Amino acid sequence: ILHQERRMSEEEVQEKIEYRDGKVEEVLTDGRRILTFQNGTKKEISADKRMTTISFSNGDVKKIMPDQRVIYYYADAQTTHTAYPDGLEVLQFPNNQIEKHYPDGTQEIVFPDHTVKCLYSNGLKETFFPDGTVVKVEKNGDKIVVFTNGQKEIHTAQFKRREYPDGTVKTVYCNGRQETKYSTGRVQIKDEEGNLILDK
Repeated sequence: ILHQERRMSEEEVQEKIEYRDGKVEEVLTDGRRILTFQNGTKKEISADKRMTTISFSNGDVKKIMPDQRVIYYYADAQTTHTAYPDGLEVLQFPNNQIEKHYPDGTQEIVFPDHTVKCLYSNGLKETFFPDGTVVKVEKNGDKIVVFTNGQKEIHTAQFKRREYPDGTVKTVYCNGRQETKYSTGRVQIKDEEGNLILDK
């Protein structure tokens, strides 16, 4: 079968040019051109010259598509990098992680568990978990966590606060003081040791 395939590929060759530098150019009957370099790299140009495929000796493959996308496959890392004409770059890893790098500096990472992390050029980071939980981290480090049960947590350098759907708000300050404001209007304050200071 291998001999037959070799013969078929030889039959497709319309013209073969051997250059002094060791490069070999084959023009196939369907119009494709295949250049084989001395280092083992092969460059195939489509008949309409709109698509080029370069196969490197290390297993890497670079394709330049008719729509000007450049797709590069890194064999060792089993990773594909696609660069689009508009500046978007997409990386696909063997564990199914996908990273998108947008021209404005925004990055979007989709993890194998379907968690999505967005890194914006203004420093904001947002993470969307499969269960519906959303975590936002501001450039200054402030963090907001929105849970699917309607609860919301805010972490700053000064305090950590949890807001409940019924309107109750619990705050723990960096000095350890705790304050709880209930939806009924009741306020409870405890000092850093947990001693009740106010309950009204």
